[in-house]
Amino acid sequence: MGETLTHKILAAHLTEGKLGGGGEIGVRIDQTLTQDATGTMAYLQFEAIGLPRVRTELSVSYIDHNTLQNGFENADDHAFLQSAAARFGLYFSRAGNGICHQVHLERFGAPGKTLLGADSHTPTGGGLGMLAIGSGGLDVAVAMGGGSFYLNDPQVVLVRLEGALPPWTSAKDIILEVLRRVSVKGGLGKIFEYGGPGAAALTVPERATITNMGAELGATSSIFPSDEQTRLFLRAQKREKDWRPLAPDPDAAYAETIVVDLNALQPLAARPHMPDLGETAAALAGTPVQQVCIGSCTNSSYRDLMTAAAILKRRTVHPAVSLVIAPGSRQTLTMLTESGALTSLLDAGARVLEPACGPCIGMGQAPASGAVSLRTFNRNFAGRSGTTDAGVYLVSPETAAASALSGVITDPRALGAPPVIAAPEFFRVEDSLIIPPGDPATPITRGPNIKPLPIAPPLAETLLLPVIVKLGDNITTDDIMPAGAKVLPLRSNIPAMAEYVFAPVSAGFAAKAKAAGACAVAAGLNYGQGSSREHAALAPMYLGVRAVLARSFARIHRANLINSGVLPLIFAGDADFERLQAGQTLKLTDLAAAVTGNDPFPALIVETGETIRLRHDLSERQKRLILAGGLLNAVRQ
Repeated sequence: MGETLTHKILAAHLTEGKLGGGGEIGVRIDQTLTQDATGTMAYLQFEAIGLPRVRTELSVSYIDHNTLQNGFENADDHAFLQSAAARFGLYFSRAGNGICHQVHLERFGAPGKTLLGADSHTPTGGGLGMLAIGSGGLDVAVAMGGGSFYLNDPQVVLVRLEGALPPWTSAKDIILEVLRRVSVKGGLGKIFEYGGPGAAALTVPERATITNMGAELGATSSIFPSDEQTRLFLRAQKREKDWRPLAPDPDAAYAETIVVDLNALQPLAARPHMPDLGETAAALAGTPVQQVCIGSCTNSSYRDLMTAAAILKRRTVHPAVSLVIAPGSRQTLTMLTESGALTSLLDAGARVLEPACGPCIGMGQAPASGAVSLRTFNRNFAGRSGTTDAGVYLVSPETAAASALSGVITDPRALGAPPVIAAPEFFRVEDSLIIPPGDPATPITRGPNIKPLPIAPPLAETLLLPVIVKLGDNITTDDIMPAGAKVLPLRSNIPAMAEYVFAPVSAGFAAKAKAAGACAVAAGLNYGQGSSREHAALAPMYLGVRAVLARSFARIHRANLINSGVLPLIFAGDADFERLQAGQTLKLTDLAAAVTGNDPFPALIVETGETIRLRHDLSERQKRLILAGGLLNAVRQ
C-alpha cells in the first residue's frame, strides 16, 4: 500500500515513535514562526531554556497582530522582539511588512519542510506542500532549540476535489463547504490532504485560503501536493530553487475520503457565530449589511484584492456600508498600487488599512451595535469583532464586494460575467522590512510591560478545587482569554492579562479564582477551540486553575494546558458531566497514581458526598510534564 503525502513528510522528519500505530510521535522541525501576540512569551521561554541561538534551518519573528500603538506596550514589545531576534538568530519581519502566514508563504515556505508556528493558522503553509502546524509558544521555543515537536499520529483524510469551480465561486467556498460537512470539531486528530483534478487547477494562494481555514475544522494541518502550480508560484516569487515535486503515491490509503463536486458549488456564507454554519449566499440574499471587511490571512492575496477591485471599479459602495480593505502583505499592497487597483478601491469608497491582522483579531474596525458585518476572515466567534452583539458572516471576496455595492447580502452571480484575474508572472519582491539574524551579543530590550514567566508548581498529591464555572460546548480561546485592542497589549504581562480571563462568559472569574487559591473549570465538548495563544492556559494557571474538566479538548489548547502544568481531565461519562455543578468543590486524591495510570479514577464532590469518574488520555511524555508542573520545569530538570 502506498504512502500519503502527509506520511512521507512525517517519515522524513520522524524522531520518536512509529507511524501507523496511533500513538504519540516526535518530529524534527525545519522552520518556525511567531507573531507579536505570541512571540514575547515564546522568546522569554526560549531564553529560559538557556540556549544562545536557534537550531532550526530558519525561524522568523513577525510583527502583525498588535500594530496599533495607542500606548507604550506594543512599541516596547516590538523592540523586545527585534532585539531577541537579533540575539537568538531569527529573521525579523517589521510592522507593516504583512501578516506572518502570507509573508511566510511568499518569502520563506518550501515544499516538504516542516513548519511549526505559534499561531493556529500556520497550516496556511500547506498550500505550498509544507507540513505546517500551529502550536503554543512553548512548543515553538523547544523546537527552536532543536527539540522535537510531539503530536498524535494523525489520521489522514483525502479531500478529493472533482470538476471545476463555476463562475463567481472561489477557494473560500470550498473550505466553507468542507466546514459545513465536517464541523468545527470534526477534524480533531486529522490532517486533510487535498487532491483530484479540482485541486490541480487551484493556484497556491487559492490553496492557502483552504489550508488556512482548515484550522477551523480542529485539524492538525491541511496540505496540497507540490506540483506545477507550486513551481509557478515560487518562480514568480523568484524562489524556484526551493521547489521540488511532492505527491502521494497513486495507491495511498486514507482513513477517510470526502468528495467535493466543484461543479455543484455555490457562493456560501458562514452564519454567526461559527465557521461551520454554512448557508448559500442566495438563501441569505437581502439581509441588510452595515460593514464589509476584505483581508486577513485567509483572503488578502493579490488575486483576492484584485478581484475585489475589479468588481468595485467605477462603482460606489452603498451609503449604508463601511468597506475596509486589509492587504495581507506589503508585496500585495505595492502591486495593487502599481496596477492602479488601489485607486479603484479608494474611488469606490473603501478604507485601506496597513498590511496586518487588524479587524480579524478585534484590533480596530469593530462594527456598530447590532450590525451585520461580512468578512473574508476565518473566524466569526461571538464578540471577536470587538462588538458583542454584531452578526459576523464569513464570505468570499466576490460575495463581500458584491454585497458592499448593494448594501445587502448578495449572491455575486447576480453581477453578470465575473472578472478574470491572471496570476502575475512575477511578484514584486522587495524584502527591506525583513531583517536577517543579527549579532548574538545584542542586548535584549525590556520595557516595563514585560513581566517574568509564571511557572506552575509540581503536581500535588491531593487537590481541593472549587469549580468556579461550568461552561458548554465549543468554548473558544477568545472566550477564555479575549483578544482585541484592550487586552492583547498585555500579552507579555500575565498578571495584568489574567484579570480578563473568561470575561466574555463568566464575569468576575479572576476575583473568584484568586480568592479560591486553587480551583478548576468544567466545560463540554471541544473546549479551547480557536487561537493557539497559550495565554489562554498561562493566565488561568496564574490565577490558580489546576485542572480543566471537559468532555473533550481542542488539540492546541490541550497541549498548552499540559505545557503549563494544568491537568486536562475528561469526564468518563455524560452522567459525570451532568452531576458536577459550578460552585461545588472537587477533591482529587492519589494524583500521582491517577496520572501515571491509564484507568478512570474517582473524584469526590465535597458538598454532596457523591463521586464522579474522570480520565485522561496523556501520553507517557505528557504524564511526566504534568507531574513536573509543565514543560518548562521538565526541560530544566
